[in-house]
Amino acid sequence: MRALHSLLGSTVNALCKVSITHCREIKLGVLADVYYGNNILNGYARCHDFFLAHKMFDDMPQRDTVSWNTMIAGHVNYGNFETAWEILREMKGCGFDFDGYTFGSILKGVACAYRCDLGEQVHSMVVKTGYVGNVYSGSALLDMYAKCGRVEEAYVVFDSLPERNSVSWNALIAGFVQVGDRKTAFWLMNCMEQEGVKLDDGAIAPILTLLDDAEFYKSTMQIHCKILKHGLDCKSTVCNATITSYSECGSIEDAETVFDGAFGSRDLVTWNSMLAAYLIHKKELLACKLFIDMQMLGFEPDIYSYTSIISAYSEDVHKNHGKSYHGLVIKRGLEKSEPISNALIARYLKSNSNSMEEALQIFKSMESKDRVSWNSILTGLSQMGLNEYALKFFGHMRYAEVDIDHYAFSAVLRSCSDLATLQLGQEIHALAHKSGLESNEFVASSLIFMYTKCGIIEDARKSFEQTPKDSSITWNSIIFGYAQHGQGYVALDLFFQMKKEKVKLDHITFVAVLTACSHMGLVEQGCKFLMSMESDYGITPRMEHYACAVDLYGRAGRLDEAKALIEAMPFKPDAMVLRTLLGACRACGNIELASQIAGYLLELEPEEHCTYVLLSDMYGHLKRWDEKASVKRLMRERGVRKVPGWSWIEIKNEVFSFKAEDRSHSHCEEIYCVLGVLMEEIKRMDFDANVKALLHDLDPMDWYCDNALLQNCDSVLSAA
Repeated sequence: MRALHSLLGSTVNALCKVSITHCREIKLGVLADVYYGNNILNGYARCHDFFLAHKMFDDMPQRDTVSWNTMIAGHVNYGNFETAWEILREMKGCGFDFDGYTFGSILKGVACAYRCDLGEQVHSMVVKTGYVGNVYSGSALLDMYAKCGRVEEAYVVFDSLPERNSVSWNALIAGFVQVGDRKTAFWLMNCMEQEGVKLDDGAIAPILTLLDDAEFYKSTMQIHCKILKHGLDCKSTVCNATITSYSECGSIEDAETVFDGAFGSRDLVTWNSMLAAYLIHKKELLACKLFIDMQMLGFEPDIYSYTSIISAYSEDVHKNHGKSYHGLVIKRGLEKSEPISNALIARYLKSNSNSMEEALQIFKSMESKDRVSWNSILTGLSQMGLNEYALKFFGHMRYAEVDIDHYAFSAVLRSCSDLATLQLGQEIHALAHKSGLESNEFVASSLIFMYTKCGIIEDARKSFEQTPKDSSITWNSIIFGYAQHGQGYVALDLFFQMKKEKVKLDHITFVAVLTACSHMGLVEQGCKFLMSMESDYGITPRMEHYACAVDLYGRAGRLDEAKALIEAMPFKPDAMVLRTLLGACRACGNIELASQIAGYLLELEPEEHCTYVLLSDMYGHLKRWDEKASVKRLMRERGVRKVPGWSWIEIKNEVFSFKAEDRSHSHCEEIYCVLGVLMEEIKRMDFDANVKALLHDLDPMDWYCDNALLQNCDSVLSAA
């Protein structure tokens, strides 16, 4: 803010000086001289006072090419490209000749506006007027094509330049960096050195942005050596790019070394680069210390600093830190900033379900909301199971004329999946098709998931076939879909086809494959996949892979092998693995091991109702009523409530939801009457004993939900 006030102050002072000079020259009567007039005109243009600039320009008794160039350059530098283009056309209409400065200025505007079509017109003018060999216009042409991504044309212009300087080389290198052509960019840098042109920050900084993976660590070190050799380590742009490159190549230590060595030349971007490096490497405490240090040394954090540090504290373990930063944002008066508000919303949504209310409050308080704001809330509602609110919120997004992108479609389709609302899902599918986003990998994945959950695997396959086959996201979704539909062999065939087409496999792919093996009872093949993940595919097994393998053994009744696998894991089992083993104990009827595992789980997650319910269910089936009563009593003492299962049915595009012993529906009497008939029919089919056991376990349950949160959802939806 201090820098902004300083800038505004300097602009006002400059404008005052220009006005004083203007008055003095009017008094002296020298404004008839075009030289003096151009100086005043240039002063107003530099101060961005285009009202006075245009008035001065219109009142000039004489104009020359410099006068027109000044107006064009002024508007280009201020970002008014359309106005600059109109002045260029007017200049041509008045019969003034273009020169190298005219072409240089307008081509700069073309590059910033990405109007390559207009750039080609200017190129023809350059050729027609014989300025092709002019270094100024030639470099501007090169820069224009490079920034517009037309690197082939840029190289042709570069090759035709009579003389090349560092600006020409840098522009061409930056163009190839922009399109991601690493090989050509490095080749050009070598050619630049061979021609005796000294490397500078304009060449080095862009090159470093291409070194963003562990495989480029040695290349980063080599470039770093060149930086030291040419004395560029004091250049802030080079320093910042080096920190980022080392970080993305996996070496936080080297990034720290560069940061520490730049003590005298750090700018705000340097601090932000190091802050981002710490966050990428999960060094949240070091990031927090850095955030404090930068302020102690007089660097005021900007929006990027705040959004980065807020995003760092998204997990429950850092909940208090996150609230502290929220308070700091309010104290600094930045709570109205869209990016910062969006970061706060994301932080609250990632922490835990109880923070949905805070996210909604921030959303409500925002004076202006962008697409990220809407998408964040929609995704949060979907992920937290507030699916009916998510669908209503999506309707408000459309009514508010927010651009619906692939994030929004993915989120709302997931809600349709959870609610099994096929008809609504098909309508959203049609909307995605109309928007041209049907083939987006994230939307396609959500469509596959939605059709799978609604039981229509054929339509899931159609969605898969209609998308490009170069992403693992859609492959993983369709493999999961077939696995969950009991078609494990089809899922495995797709996996082998995925390998054949050289689609990059990831850890989710193997979760899907192991799930397919588990559902089909392919124990040996599933174990083979698990054991070959690291050796054959370079993917280290994670906790979820071991959980799938435990489920694989459990479904096959091989409980001892499941237990042995957990004991052989390279890390301590988490609650997910233990719950899977507990489920296997239930399937195998091993109450002793189940009690032992449940004891561990109740220590890890004392508030998780599933463990209590599963153990109680096992005791009930074995008619060990005392132990069952003890589990129920422990639940009451700890205030743990069993979350009831919900069922949904869609009739005439309206969703009806039910839970156990629910009597809220207007036609509940007729529903229970039909249910009674069905129960009698079941009894007549000799399932008497099983029904009694089931009914014994169905205790009356109260469904609990945070009423304040739901009311908040309602208020947001009504205010949206």
